[in-house]
Amino acid sequence: MLSTPLAFNLVARDLPRSLERTAQEPMTARDIAYYDENIGNIRSIDDFMSDERIYRFALKAHGLEDMAYAKAFIRKALEEGIDDRDSFANRLADKRYRDLVETFNFKRYDSATTSFSRAQSGTVEKFVRQTLEETQGAQNEGVRLALYFERKAPALENVYEILADPALLKVVQTALGLSPQTGGANVERQADFIRSRLDIADFKDPDALTKFLTRFTALHELDNPSTAASAPNILIGGPTPQGIGINLLTSIQSIKRGGF
Repeated sequence: MLSTPLAFNLVARDLPRSLERTAQEPMTARDIAYYDENIGNIRSIDDFMSDERIYRFALKAHGLEDMAYAKAFIRKALEEGIDDRDSFANRLADKRYRDLVETFNFKRYDSATTSFSRAQSGTVEKFVRQTLEETQGAQNEGVRLALYFERKAPALENVYEILADPALLKVVQTALGLSPQTGGANVERQADFIRSRLDIADFKDPDALTKFLTRFTALHELDNPSTAASAPNILIGGPTPQGIGINLLTSIQSIKRGGF
């Protein structure tokens, strides 16, 4: 098995080619073909929810594949839209739901929603990227973490977004040499400490981001030698217990936004 730094560099240095190869994999190609052929027929939330392949494709593209079972939750987000700042999706700390609703904004655009590029080619591009990350993660979880961080970090607005995302936090803890036990400290103390060690604005600079991920992959390799069996993926897209109720699910996905 390739080391984490080498495996990540092989994918990242020619990302377009890596994505192209992923899109050409038979199963992925079939999913894309079905989506391309049928997304234009989706005219309403009911259409979207009832076509299981379209629905799951869209959720996977937005990193929500493991929430596919929670149809009442997803429907509520779609029905309330994002124009009202107090809408369901806007109240959730996890921005993936808002991104999903923004892409499939039936409340605002009604039957024209799926005519926009973000619902067509944009969703396909996201699906392929998610698939690439999953494929890499099956071989080396450190590579998946690095690819995920590379995708998400440039859009970070504050350190609380890192603390709220187990995968982002794992990358930062590893790169900064922090024990996972620090995750049990007061949130404000964690935020202050991370701010003292890095400036998230630097992640908008590709060179700075590459340097940070070079450090992460090297340290991840030290902690997780590539000859060892890969640990199960519990960070990115980990399953949510299927018996969870809608009220509890809402509460754990929400967070007070005051001061952020």
